[in-house]
Amino acid sequence: MKISEICEKIEAKVLCGDTDKCFEGVYVGDLLSRAMSHVCEDNIWITIMSNVNVIAVASLTEPAAVLLAESVELTEDVLAGAAENGITVLSSPLGAYELCVRLHDTLAETEI
Repeated sequence: MKISEICEKIEAKVLCGDTDKCFEGVYVGDLLSRAMSHVCEDNIWITIMSNVNVIAVASLTEPAAVLLAESVELTEDVLAGAAENGITVLSSPLGAYELCVRLHDTLAETEI
């Protein structure tokens, strides 16, 4: 499923990047060392972390998108780094749990 197809359902705004990318899974976590070993290329990575290290981890793991929960946004310099590295970043007012539920339900609907 394309990221663009779920933005409305998760109340996400696109901060930067390509929403035509497809995703198949979700990883949720704020411990960057753990995310570095568990985020997969086809994942949407949900986090509330907003520092430059999120972009560094995303550059290494190449997720379909980084989804910032709870209306977290990146500073201009961090956002510029994300754009330079081709990282898609979204922000949603929803919490991590609600985002997971909505993403799960949306993915389940497409499998029927």
